[in-house]
Amino acid sequence: MLQDAWKEWQSRTLRRRANRALSRQLEYQNVKAGKVRGREADVIAGMSRASQRVRSILEEVGSVKPDARVLEVGSGAHGLIFSFGAHRGVGLDPLAVHYASLFPRWQRSAATVAAVGESLPFADGTFDIVLSDNVVDHAERPGTILAEIARVLAPAGLVYFTVNVHHPFYAVASTLHNCWNMLGISYEIGPFADHTVHLTLDKARGLFNELPLNILRERAYISEAKEKTRRPQTRHPGDRVKRIFFKNALFEVVAVRKPD
Repeated sequence: MLQDAWKEWQSRTLRRRANRALSRQLEYQNVKAGKVRGREADVIAGMSRASQRVRSILEEVGSVKPDARVLEVGSGAHGLIFSFGAHRGVGLDPLAVHYASLFPRWQRSAATVAAVGESLPFADGTFDIVLSDNVVDHAERPGTILAEIARVLAPAGLVYFTVNVHHPFYAVASTLHNCWNMLGISYEIGPFADHTVHLTLDKARGLFNELPLNILRERAYISEAKEKTRRPQTRHPGDRVKRIFFKNALFEVVAVRKPD
C-alpha cells in the first residue's frame, strides 16, 4: 500500500515537472519569436544546415528516399523536420499549435501534430525514419518515448536520436532538486526546472536496452563539452563547476529497426 502510494506520488511529481518544463519552454519561445522577427531567413538558414547534417549522417548508413515517411518526435519550435526535405514529413510536439502560430514561416513546411512522445498517435510501422533531437530529458518518461519510436518505425527504418548527457554530479543534483519539489519547496534552479532528468551517459545508453533496434553509430561528445569550459571568462559560477563536472555533452545515436 505504502509502496503504491509512493509510486503514485512520484508519478504526479514527474508529471508536474514535465508540465512545468513545457510551460517554461513556451515562455522562452514567446520571447524568442519577438527577437527573430525580421530575420527569419537567418534562422531558416541555420535550421537548414542542422537538418542537412542529420540527413547526411543517415545517408551514410542507409537510403533516404524522396518519398520516405519521416517523423520528428519533439519537433519543437525549430525542429529538424522543417528543413529536412521530406515530402511526407510530420512533426509532433505537445506545443505544436502554439509554435505554428509563433513561427509560421517555417512551421508550415511540414504537417504538425500536437501530442506527447509517450503515446504516439500512429500505427505500428508507420514511418521509415524517426528523428528525436535533444528532447526526451524534457519529457515525463524518456524510456517510453524510445519504445514508442521503435514501435512506429517500419522494419529496416532508421532512427536519429540525440540527448544531452552530463557528469553524474548533475544527476545527483537533479534528484535533490526533484526531492525538494516533491516536498513542496517551490524554489527552482533553471536548468533543473527545464528538464525532468539529467541523464548520465550510461543512463542514456540504457534507454535502448531491450528495444528492437540495432545501433549503427554512437558517439558521445564529452571531450567537446569539456573543451567549451576552458573559455577565458566565466559567465556565472556554474561555468566554474562545469570545468570539473562536464555538462551538456551531446550523445548521438543512429539505429535501424530489426526485422519483425
